[in-house]
Amino acid sequence: MKKKIYEIINKNTIFIKFIYGLIILNVISLILESYNELRVSFSDFFYYFELISVIIFTIEYLLRLWTADQDDSVKGSSFKKRLKFGFSTLGLIDLIAILPFYLPFIFPFDLRILRILRLFRLLRIFKLGRYSKSLNTITSVLKSSKSELAITGFVAFILLVLSSTIMYYFENEVQPEKFASIGHSFWWAVATLTTVGYGDVFPITAMGKIMSGIIALIGIGFIAL
Repeated sequence: MKKKIYEIINKNTIFIKFIYGLIILNVISLILESYNELRVSFSDFFYYFELISVIIFTIEYLLRLWTADQDDSVKGSSFKKRLKFGFSTLGLIDLIAILPFYLPFIFPFDLRILRILRLFRLLRIFKLGRYSKSLNTITSVLKSSKSELAITGFVAFILLVLSSTIMYYFENEVQPEKFASIGHSFWWAVATLTTVGYGDVFPITAMGKIMSGIIALIGIGFIAL
């Protein structure tokens, strides 16, 4: 029986298409729910659709966890196989996709935290990676390039800290409302290093402008690499 369930949730075309469609509908529902008039008019529909979806995704997750020991490509005991699935990328995505629904029943949150938790529903779109060859290819590429990505992220973080710190010391005295702290300067650093240049925050001192130009050139070179 367990082997049969494993084959259904991993290989059955009808089941895969059903979950695929449910994920797409969840994303559409999340988008529609952001419109105030629709959220108010169809609040019951959105609630029950979310409830039914969470129940289905929870059952799917528990079945995948239960039948993980049927995966012959993974070596080890049943416990180790389940543990490996639980901490795998897709296993964690499955868990995070349903966890925000249950957390408010366990821990009391204020409205702001609840709104943030509801955003985690968008992670359900990553469940498509289990059924999409193109997304699987992207995942494989990211895994093979994780060292390069880690170095890139580390260097980007250093550049952000350095540039925002430098600009804070040059601009804080003349623009205390825009460069109130190094943390406030981060937004300018991100916009400059990525060459987005929104123009809402910019230096006005001579040294600030010079450093801004240098940092922008560094940003162009960094992105080119």
